[in-house]
Amino acid sequence: QLLLVESGGGLVQPGGSLRLSCEASGGSLDYGDIGWFRQAPAKARVAVSCISSGGSPNYVDSVRGRFTISRDIVKNTVYLQMNSLKPEDAGVYYCGLDPRRLRSCSFDVGNFGSWGQGTQVTVSS
Repeated sequence: QLLLVESGGGLVQPGGSLRLSCEASGGSLDYGDIGWFRQAPAKARVAVSCISSGGSPNYVDSVRGRFTISRDIVKNTVYLQMNSLKPEDAGVYYCGLDPRRLRSCSFDVGNFGSWGQGTQVTVSS
């Protein structure tokens, strides 16, 4: 069974950068699309970005131009480079797998599973 482990979170000032990693074990990134989601305290988990099994990225409007999703097939890892961070970007970031292997990955959290434990991102001065 595919397991996902997130890392790379931390405390950063507004305008700063972080790179999150989502490492897969027990399987391959080809198993499906990988999505990054953010969950703030007492809020629902919301989509941030995703990358299809074919390598096509997608972003929600609020992060487009600031965040970049990529993957390293050899390392079985998906990355989320986050630049120009804003306080509203804060939360626990999770990566998940959508096994449907769509041409364009989905932002519907209900289609994703195999969630990791999450990594905390705090944006504060």
